Amino acid sequence: MVRDPTASESAPSANEICAALDDPDCREIIRNLEEPMTASELVDQCEIPQSTLYRKLELLTEATLLEESTEIRRDGHHASKYTVAFEEITLSLDDNRDLAVEIDRPARTADERLAELWSEVRKET
Repeated sequence: MVRDPTASESAPSANEICAALDDPDCREIIRNLEEPMTASELVDQCEIPQSTLYRKLELLTEATLLEESTEIRRDGHHASKYTVAFEEITLSLDDNRDLAVEIDRPARTADERLAELWSEVRKET
């Protein structure tokens, strides 16, 4: 697996990742994300209330388990799409006997990197 060199330096803690994975709604979202989906599509697919779904998407995104990208639409009403951002998660004990986490991520295509950059630009404007 390949790590994204443009990824943020602040990685989530093992506790944040475990908390997200311990949540049944979060696991249901991950299970249903076989391809990029919008929040509206996930509400229908997962049968999770919309307000709950948005909180879970935020939790998963902050834990870097999901990636949010922007789908550019011609009508100007762009939509966020979510994808699973890992292939494998390994938990282990480090030298201090603290829980450590390693996330293997899929290789990113040029289109995915461009979409991520566009999402970051949108957040800044």
